[in-house]
Amino acid sequence: MPKNPPFYIYLRSLTTSPPELSVLNIYTDMCPHVSNRGLGRQLTDKWYATHQFIAEMIFHARAEWHPCRVPDPARARMFYVPFYAGLYGSSRFMEREFGVRDGLGVELGEFVSGGKFWRRMNGKDHFMVVGRTAWDFMRANDGVAEDFGANRLLLLPPVKNMSILTVERQPWHGLNQFGIPYPSYFHPYTSADVAEWQDSIRQSKRTHLYSFIGGPRVNVEKAAVRNDILHQCAQSNRCIRVQCEPGSTNCHEPDRVLEVMKRSKFCMQPPGDSFTRRSVFDSVLAGCIPVFFSEHTAYTQYKWYFPVRREEWSVFIEPDRWGSIEEELNRIDEERVEKMREKVIEMIPLVTYAHPNASFGELGFEDAVDVALMELTKHVNTLASN
Repeated sequence: MPKNPPFYIYLRSLTTSPPELSVLNIYTDMCPHVSNRGLGRQLTDKWYATHQFIAEMIFHARAEWHPCRVPDPARARMFYVPFYAGLYGSSRFMEREFGVRDGLGVELGEFVSGGKFWRRMNGKDHFMVVGRTAWDFMRANDGVAEDFGANRLLLLPPVKNMSILTVERQPWHGLNQFGIPYPSYFHPYTSADVAEWQDSIRQSKRTHLYSFIGGPRVNVEKAAVRNDILHQCAQSNRCIRVQCEPGSTNCHEPDRVLEVMKRSKFCMQPPGDSFTRRSVFDSVLAGCIPVFFSEHTAYTQYKWYFPVRREEWSVFIEPDRWGSIEEELNRIDEERVEKMREKVIEMIPLVTYAHPNASFGELGFEDAVDVALMELTKHVNTLASN
């Protein structure tokens, strides 16, 4: 791994009381998901039932032991602020009092912008990792009519000066936001672990042309294509459909999800409540070529991680062809399919979060955290030179 400038991790606690573990999410009991430093319930040595919105905890766990971390802020080139914005935001989601909903974020902004090292670049050398989508932190105004539960963290002036790593950036105005992978279930210790998994994926029997794991969305315009996918998949014997129903575990069990994707050549990746999906990274892990229906599900999001030439590793279907998915996939000859799958398999280490206990001396590959630190280095260097 190329040498990065040293970074410092802020350690000071904020004065506002954090929420109890039992209320970290108003919809879900997060206690099992924050265990094992954010990896969640352990399945086997390297596999965990990892929650899709927990990247901020995993990144922090990896950064604590990173060889570029320094204990002296005077030696640091970048400053990492390990604020668990996603967990805090979900615990206060839909809170009626905006002051309560926004309070800890406001205190955070005041704290970091008051530090002496902030003044060096007015915060442009500071960064934060957010485990939820940027939309959850960009409440446009204080009008209740337009409020869906978000806070204003990413719109606070100090935070707008920082670099924000998020699993989904705002594509149009999030100039200080950078997309990082949703965490999947695989957290290897060494490059040998990765190679072993890649070899097993290459040998998978792809018995079906395509698959879709997901459910319909009601009154979400960008997700209208899901109905087309579900209908076409149900009518075809070349498609595997796993429809997610409220309360069902079908779409949240790692073995079930990966088994379906390992049997498929292509995996459908339509937008849902937001543009992006954790399923994109599950499909990469399974060596299943992702098929996109919106530019913002991957192409405008994860430029640090995915090849620039989208046709090398994915398929994009235009809206006027949404009704002919199988026909579109059949146009791709088998030789090109094999090349695309191999490219997807090569991408696995870059979008994987290595186990926090992995030794950097033995790791042997660059994972999602390493990639982020390298790209942040370039970004901060560019800002410093301007």
